[in-house]
This record gives sequence, structure tokens and C-alpha cells, in this order.
Amino acid sequence: MADTHDGEAENEENGDELIADSVENALNEGAKKKKKKNKKKKGGATPLQGGQVISEKQSADAADDISEKLAANNLHDEEDGDEEKEEEAGGDAAAKKKKKKNKKRNKGAKTASEADTGKPASGGAVTTVTVAREQTNPPTVPITELYPDGNYPTGEIMEHPTPKADDHHGCHGGCQGHDEANSLSAKERITSEEKRAIDRLTQDVYSDFRRAAEAHRTTRKYVNSFIKPGLAMSDICQRIEDSNRRLIQADGLSAGLAFPTGCSINHCAAHYTPNAGDTTVLQYDDVCKIDYGIHVNGRIIDCAWTCAFNPKYDNLLKAVREATYTGIKESGIDVRLCDVGEAIQEVMESYEVELDGKTFQGDCMNF
Repeated sequence: MADTHDGEAENEENGDELIADSVENALNEGAKKKKKKNKKKKGGATPLQGGQVISEKQSADAADDISEKLAANNLHDEEDGDEEKEEEAGGDAAAKKKKKKNKKRNKGAKTASEADTGKPASGGAVTTVTVAREQTNPPTVPITELYPDGNYPTGEIMEHPTPKADDHHGCHGGCQGHDEANSLSAKERITSEEKRAIDRLTQDVYSDFRRAAEAHRTTRKYVNSFIKPGLAMSDICQRIEDSNRRLIQADGLSAGLAFPTGCSINHCAAHYTPNAGDTTVLQYDDVCKIDYGIHVNGRIIDCAWTCAFNPKYDNLLKAVREATYTGIKESGIDVRLCDVGEAIQEVMESYEVELDGKTFQGDCMNF
């Protein structure tokens, strides 16, 4: 019995090692040993390697302890695994979010880089994005930058008038445009697809005209915003020409001013330009005619209009404006100039102007 107790004490000290050695057998035979446990005697012993023995009760208890420890370890591992998965999931989500954020930041940087240099930030094809700018006040942005695609505003499109074939002015059929062939030609420009296709072949010419016209229109709007009594005529002309040079990007014979700016006052009908040292100042009762032209590749756009500040000239300005619009409407290819002049004169003579209590009948020469 003493030897048995000593063996049991020694086995308790070395229990961990003995248990580790018998884990596999204990698990495989655990169920059988539990069934035989009550049948065997309490003092029985099971021999182990090295001559050591362990009681059957200790063996069964050890197997139970091992099973509990394994179950606890498995549960702990599962909990750790769940925590790791949650951490990994959280880490993956954070990493994806961070990656997405960095991707947006890099995309923004790339876009900015491409906008500045016109080249992609890191490889890939170059994508050209044209962004139209807005005009400033006073106007400083060239027309080509406002319309980078080259499609300038078209303006008003009017049909060609049909030339008159009657002998109403005594030319006896000797003037240009009198015969029916010219009348038919004007109609074909509207109805014939072939004629319209031929016109489309000259779009580059129309583009030059429309670019110059847009520059002229922008400057005219600017002039009407600042012109007023008290300004020196030389200063007005200088501001007009500076604006035109900026908008059209003056470049010698390619683009620039078509002729000196005219600013004729009162009795001076047209084509007056102040010389250096001219101190003429615009007055409240003056009637001023502004006239300037712009060209692109030698194609000239010219326009003139009348400025007056005293309301007594309102009807005069209205008569001139309506006569001008009539002349534009009557103009066209193969139209006789005498017919255009007749239409203008008819409108002018239909107006009366009262100035300082005196009435003036409309007349092209008097007006």
C-alpha cells in the first residue's frame, strides 16, 4: 500500500506529463472506461510507461479534465476567432473606406494635374476638356476663349429677298439683277439643296465673320455702358480700340482693327476721328455717331449707331433705326442697290421730328 501511495504522489507531481502522454488513448477509450468504471475495484492500478502506475479513478478523472479543458480551449478559440473576424471585418471596412478616400483624393489631384498640364497624372490617354469662360466687365476675355470649339453665335438668319424684275426706275433692263435668271438664282439659294451645300463649304469664311461680329457686339455693349456727357472724344475712341484689340486678339493682318474709330458729332455726318491733342468733350445736347470695324483674315465687320442723351432726339433715333433694319432686310445676293436705297428712303420719309418747336419732315439728306 505504501508503494501505491508513493506512486500516486509521484504521479500527481508528474501529472501533466502523464496526462499529455495518455490524452489520445484516454479520449479514444473514454467511453469504454466510463462504462467499466463501476465494475473494477477501487484499489486497482493501471501501469504506465517506466513502471509508473496510475489508479483507474485518476485516469477517468484525468480524461474528464482533459475533455473539459479541450472544450474550454475550443470555446476560447472560437471566441478569439470571432473577435479576430470582427476586427478583420472592421479593419477591412476601414481599409476599404480609406482606400476609397485616397482614390478620390488621387482622382481629384489627377484631374487638377490634367487641367493644368493637359497630360494625365500617371499614364493613360489624354482627355481634353474644354471649358468656356465668362466675359468680364470691362470685357477682357478674347472671343476665341469664350467659344473654344470655334462655334460662334450665328445671330439672326434672314432669307434672301427676290430681286425685282420690273423696270420701275427707268434702267430699261440694263442694270444688274434685272433679268429673271438672277431672280431664279436667289430663290435657288433657299430651295436648292445643292446651292445650300455649296454655301456650307464656306463655313470657315462664316466663322471669321461671326468671330469678328461677336467681338464688335461685345464692345458695343461695353461702350453703351460707359459713354456719357463729359468724356473726351479721344478717351472714348481709345477705350473702344483697346477693347477691340483684346477681344479679337489683334495680330497684324490676321486679326485687328479694320479702320480708325469714328466718333462724329452733330453736323459731321461720319468718319471723324480725333487726332492727338484733340480736347473735344461730348456734351448733353450732342448727337454722336460711333463707327468702328473689326476684321479677321481681312473679312471686315462694320457697324455704326447713334448716341444721344437729350430725349428730344428719340424720334430721330427711332426713324434712323427702323430705316437701317429695313435696309438689312432688303439686302441680299443679286438684289439691286437701288432697290435697297428705295426701301430705306421710304421709311425715313414716313417720320417727322420736332426740335425746339420746329417740325422737320423725314428726309435722308436732312436727317
